[in-house]
Amino acid sequence: MKIAVIGGGPSGLYFAILMRLEGHEVEVFERNARDATFGWGVVFSDRTLRSLAEPDLETHRLLVEQLRTWENVDIVHRGQLISVAGNRFSGIARIALLQVLQNRASELGVAVHFEREVSDPLEISADLIVGADGVNSLVRSRLAEHFEPSLEQGNNRYIWYGTAQPFGGLTLTFRSAPEGLFMAHSYKYSQGLSTFIVEVDEPTWRNIEHLEENASRSLLERVFAADLGGHRLLSNLSRWIRFTVVRNRRWFHRNVVLLGDALRTAHFSIGSGTKLALEDSIALREAFRAHPRVEDALPAFEATRRSQVAEYQAVSELSRHWFENARHLMHLEPLPFAYEAMTRSSRVDDSSLARRDPAFVAAYREYLARGR
Repeated sequence: MKIAVIGGGPSGLYFAILMRLEGHEVEVFERNARDATFGWGVVFSDRTLRSLAEPDLETHRLLVEQLRTWENVDIVHRGQLISVAGNRFSGIARIALLQVLQNRASELGVAVHFEREVSDPLEISADLIVGADGVNSLVRSRLAEHFEPSLEQGNNRYIWYGTAQPFGGLTLTFRSAPEGLFMAHSYKYSQGLSTFIVEVDEPTWRNIEHLEENASRSLLERVFAADLGGHRLLSNLSRWIRFTVVRNRRWFHRNVVLLGDALRTAHFSIGSGTKLALEDSIALREAFRAHPRVEDALPAFEATRRSQVAEYQAVSELSRHWFENARHLMHLEPLPFAYEAMTRSSRVDDSSLARRDPAFVAAYREYLARGR
């Protein structure tokens, strides 16, 4: 089978690798240059990493070599840090992830074409065409009448920076300033760099939207001065944007199927966007293993994967809405605030949190017993 993948991000490259291992002829068309990437680091849970071992052990090995792992989530509120143990995650530079996948694909004989824009996916001669070209997918746009996408904008704005400040774990920092409430999501992903995403709600945005990029960055460095430890915020075409919730009523049309952020998005606050992208690729490969014909595999992929994606998107939406309304919780003391942050979505409840960190939950229950 001849396969054309439009988009050289994680989902497109990983699917190309998996299908090449099955013996298929695969080409990848990426509109950006080889080393172009936006953002800084991405995170994986241990469960996600384990799921990558079976499909291609060599890719898994190469990724594990570059991971930085931590065990805790730290929540900073009113200047106090509350650390919650039992939350094992690993970070990797997005460019390092892409380089591992690019090199592995090339090693296997996948033809990867950089700086190649595909204007019309239906003009490509292939048995299977995969639209893995991101949240602003051209494939989805060109075939919108068939996919029937739904694109919803979140209320908050966010901007994605890097910093040389080494954070000890996944850190959620809440700082109030005269301009409003500023929320940072940060984690170390390499020896010398951390991701630092800053999110603001609508009232805060109205107070800062007039600022130019340099002035905006300077403001954030002042707001988070105690957290950055004297380090600067590093920009990589960083700009304020709103999160886009992507859904599609249909996942495929004829021999064209969507993957990754072109198909669906998950809010960055649950750290599952790249996880879902790679799992999409595995699920589509599995559909072809069970149903070798394109006309059978694509419906099977959607039938088996849709409920899993819907579950993660539901969790994602709970988390997104929590951050959009976080200012209403700023009156809480640090311990109950940290508990609210940890249980903001259906993925973590009191019992699962108690298994992760019994001491944290015991302290919270003692706090409640004191009537405070």
